[in-house]
Amino acid sequence: MPLSHLEHYLIVARSYEETCRWYVSNLGMTVGAHPDFGPDVEVTWLYIGEHDVIHIVPPREPETDDNSAVSFSKEDIAKGGRPIHHIAFRASGRKSMVEQFKQNHTPYIEQQGKNATLVQVFVRDPNGITVELNFPADELEEGETLPVLSLKPN
Repeated sequence: MPLSHLEHYLIVARSYEETCRWYVSNLGMTVGAHPDFGPDVEVTWLYIGEHDVIHIVPPREPETDDNSAVSFSKEDIAKGGRPIHHIAFRASGRKSMVEQFKQNHTPYIEQQGKNATLVQVFVRDPNGITVELNFPADELEEGETLPVLSLKPN
């Protein structure tokens, strides 16, 4: 049976509430309904339109003891997160989304490969997961060029 699409991914978020806010304020996702998993399960489901795509839970013991640093520099965004290198979404409205990142002081990088039909924008969530946003190349303004960056993991 071939795969048809990404159903969702789950983030165990050290900064649970901050992570939920980040996806809503930066990527325009909405908090939506989810099944009742019982009184001991705290979870937030984030939606794009009518589809839940990200599930976020706070860490449980011993996950709360992970104090490893997460870098938010533009140079480190392309290195990917751990253990997930990146999650990619098809998107539209690049200019307005980049403006939203600027307003939120969210570091981002943009690139377009030679002869590519997509423009890529990379950001990093509060947990260190790199999020790749793929926009149609025809959203570039006439004469606008973007750098070509190396996105190879270390």
